[in-house]
Amino acid sequence: MRHILFGTVTAGALAASAVSAQDVVTAVHAFPATLIYTKSFLEFVDKVNAAGEGVVQIEVRGGPEAIGMFQQPDAVRDGVVDMVYTPGSFYGGTLPEKDALVASNLTGPEARASGGIDLIDEIHQEKMGVKYLGWFDSNVCYNLWMVNEPQFDADGNLSVDGIKLRGNAVYNAFFTDYLGAQVIDLPTTDVYAGLERGVVDATGWTQIGLMDLKWNEFVQYRIDPCFFSTDLGVIMNLERWNALSDEARTILTETAIAHEAETAERLGAKAEQELAALEEAGMTTIALEGEARDNYLAAARQTTWDRMKQLMEESPQGAGNYDRLIELFYDPALD
Repeated sequence: MRHILFGTVTAGALAASAVSAQDVVTAVHAFPATLIYTKSFLEFVDKVNAAGEGVVQIEVRGGPEAIGMFQQPDAVRDGVVDMVYTPGSFYGGTLPEKDALVASNLTGPEARASGGIDLIDEIHQEKMGVKYLGWFDSNVCYNLWMVNEPQFDADGNLSVDGIKLRGNAVYNAFFTDYLGAQVIDLPTTDVYAGLERGVVDATGWTQIGLMDLKWNEFVQYRIDPCFFSTDLGVIMNLERWNALSDEARTILTETAIAHEAETAERLGAKAEQELAALEEAGMTTIALEGEARDNYLAAARQTTWDRMKQLMEESPQGAGNYDRLIELFYDPALD
């Protein structure tokens, strides 16, 4: 009987030890679960949980209903939650270097190959005490979407006179410093109501997800060319990252790198499909041409770089990485 009891106790202890050895990482996401970008993050979670069974599991606590989208980066830094999937622009005041991704003409895998992801990770660790795990859902750019037919000046430049333009930390520098717009800041979750009530009648947004958000019920015009890149990534509390087992960190890193590549390819194709679907449903595309087009694109990039440099210079760490960030995240040969 003693042997049986001892065997039972030993087996139970081993089972308990195996369970306790598994790392659990808590996570939140910035956008509602219905949005395509959030679905991408949840796919990453599923991949980690499948590869990390018995080693590491991600436990999703929810989205902006759990922690406000703009409070999530601080919650990760402070250890309230271990991981967040969010645009870098949501914590741009702390880490203006994220604008290197916004103004980039590379995909996530290309920026990883150039060394850009390694540098942005180092900066995240130094400035925020977080680990930058990966740049997901790249290869998607932004357009300006409008309720009413756009107007142009004599030189073909877009006129924003009288437009109630929804602002966002991603593109406010471009909208205000180049277009001269007076923006109305609204979080993503409030834009539908803003369009419905006429609070705003134009907004920037990526080339995918507009239909998920149902904004296409109101906006009727898309301005080409597109500009910028999404800057969606996953960050982790650095102390929590360092406390993980080597095996857990390897699984998270390798899965993130694979997801970067997969989403860059998949979402690039998805953007083409959604633009075609919007046009079929009646969306009108109006393209800037010639010098007006070139100036529009150049201004989007330069105003963003200028903002990044100014904010870097105001930080204790200075702007020493400015030129290096542009070198690693921008390839002039691609323009």
